Amino acid sequence: MSAIRFGIQTGQQFAAWDEIVRIWQRAEALGYDTAWTYDHFVAVMMDPFDPTLEAWSCLAALAVHTSRIRIGALVTGNTYRHPAILAKIATTVDVISKGRLEFGIGAGWYEPEHSMFGLPFGTVRERCERLDEALHVIRGLWHDQYAAFAGAHYRVQAAIAEPKPVQQPHPPITIAGAGEKRLLPIVARHADAWSSFGSPDVFRRKIEILRGLCETEQRDCEAIEKGVLVPTAITDDLSTVAPLIQGYAMYQGLVEDEARKWMLLGTVDDLCRQIDAFVAAGVRHFVVTLSPYNFDVFERFAAEVMPRYR
Repeated sequence: MSAIRFGIQTGQQFAAWDEIVRIWQRAEALGYDTAWTYDHFVAVMMDPFDPTLEAWSCLAALAVHTSRIRIGALVTGNTYRHPAILAKIATTVDVISKGRLEFGIGAGWYEPEHSMFGLPFGTVRERCERLDEALHVIRGLWHDQYAAFAGAHYRVQAAIAEPKPVQQPHPPITIAGAGEKRLLPIVARHADAWSSFGSPDVFRRKIEILRGLCETEQRDCEAIEKGVLVPTAITDDLSTVAPLIQGYAMYQGLVEDEARKWMLLGTVDDLCRQIDAFVAAGVRHFVVTLSPYNFDVFERFAAEVMPRYR
């Protein structure tokens, strides 16, 4: 059984730059395995005028401010950058971080952001087709002396991309998303890791679907790490986190009782029971969202929850 990993995600709209640096350095000191930005140009589902720093620029700088923790964007919106440019950006961060990049990518989902900046959005099918093609382009640029690809959405010809990433054959690829019909086949084809939302029951069902898709691709499903991005609160009184539950239910389009199953909530023992249920379903990577930043949860999770799984 693969090791259990723990990480944090820090949305760049919730803090000034110095605070982001401080929390990433503290996460490293506390023993978190991964730290992630999120990839949006404006604040999502809140005041769009809240200042929001760009994900990959932050990653390059945060690579210098850390030394051990693995870093990435959870996840990069494929629709925001041409894959050849993204491949170069990612390689640069892998070099700067001395091989600590985890390359997270998804199909893109937040239509208002696309409309605002004139970025093509398209249907779910089109976005997934673009993601699949983009991963062919990116992997080719990471591997080949002269990369070539001709698809319906992207084309590169005798493309040179030097240097190559520090990590070979490439930085681990995390694909995020929940779609069973179009997204999971891309996970089966390309991913080293898959990240999503949901309860343990949701993950159990989707992992079974992924297992069948991996058989078609002649890949070992167990070799793909399964991760959950999960809001977390440590408390003896769940009434104190009612706004967090309500907000998450609204964000995900769930009733509150179901939303609770998608979160880690309660005492330390409660959280461990909930983590155990995810682990039994096949999840091995838990990324705690700090939105807005909750330093008490952040510190207590590392001190009281993580040691039980080391």
